[in-house]
Amino acid sequence: MARIRLAEVAHSYRPDPRSDADYALQPLDLVWEDGGAYALLGPSGSGKTTILNILSGLLVPTRGRVLFGDEDVTRKPPRARNIAQVFQFPVIYDTMTVAENLAFPLRNRGLPAAEIRARVAEIAELLDLAGDLDRRASGLTADAKQRISMGRGLVRRNVAAILFDEPLTVIDPHLKWLLRRKLKQIHEQLGVTLVYVTHDQTEALTFADRVVVMNDGRVLQQGTPQELFEDPADAFVGHFIGSPGMNLMPCQIIDRSAVVGGQRVALAAGAAPAPPAGAGRLQLGIRPEFVRLAPVPGASALSVRIEAVEHLGTYCIVTALLGDVPLKLRAPETFDAAPGAAIQVWFPPERVKIYADGRDVARSLAEPAREIA
Repeated sequence: MARIRLAEVAHSYRPDPRSDADYALQPLDLVWEDGGAYALLGPSGSGKTTILNILSGLLVPTRGRVLFGDEDVTRKPPRARNIAQVFQFPVIYDTMTVAENLAFPLRNRGLPAAEIRARVAEIAELLDLAGDLDRRASGLTADAKQRISMGRGLVRRNVAAILFDEPLTVIDPHLKWLLRRKLKQIHEQLGVTLVYVTHDQTEALTFADRVVVMNDGRVLQQGTPQELFEDPADAFVGHFIGSPGMNLMPCQIIDRSAVVGGQRVALAAGAAPAPPAGAGRLQLGIRPEFVRLAPVPGASALSVRIEAVEHLGTYCIVTALLGDVPLKLRAPETFDAAPGAAIQVWFPPERVKIYADGRDVARSLAEPAREIA
């Protein structure tokens, strides 16, 4: 295992890229520390799988270097990188037994039979496959086949990293949480570096210690799940993470306050610096979970009109209009106001964020891709 770095890496699938628009992956610098659990999260086409294929050696980046520790492996093939990869669809041999599938990578490396048997038994126990070792893989369920595929990546000792490319896509929804829990257990027990690609925020936030959020070939933000939820540095991150995502409302900044839908919203001290020169669209962001039902002592309330109420068991999602601007808030299950009713809400100033052209104006993000540390 080793520290893995993508140093100023960019990639284009065009033979002669001339502009940023020609690049599927914009320049970035990322580090995966030895033994960490990381996720690459973003919609389809954001560059996640391109990064994974550069890490594994299936792609040579157009620019930049790939470093495993101090070794430059940019142009080395997959077999020279000691990387294991688990794909969206299980890669196994249906005609082999579970034990034979798990043993296959070790036999290819000429390990002694006794060592192979011991390692296969260890991994099978970890993946709840011990009772199926003598069964042919063709007769197993999709989730069992994907566990075999994971096992083939795990069975080799001291791999530099295991890369997962949306491995739960073909798994029934009610089984996904079992495999996510199993992956967390594997990471805790083996301490191997795991890099997990997904478009599903639940998978990313429950699996990874640190998450890299991507869109249009760029890294927008990286951090812990809590950091991404509570302090999104980019409006896309705020909206993409959360269910429902962050409210993003057109606003103006007047006298250190925000004006949304004709009403004034108080901002925390230092939270509303002057927008950058030449900034275009200004947006106020606040998560539905942070909107409070008024009255709140000493707070200036905002008047909204209810559009819809969705009851979800232990809470409600309320859709309202602040002037003519849509707003979602999370309310207790006991909330009983009907559509058409006028209510008052409050935005805690410390929970309000202001974005200029999609970026948080309270911080500098001149270089959006930095090390995961």
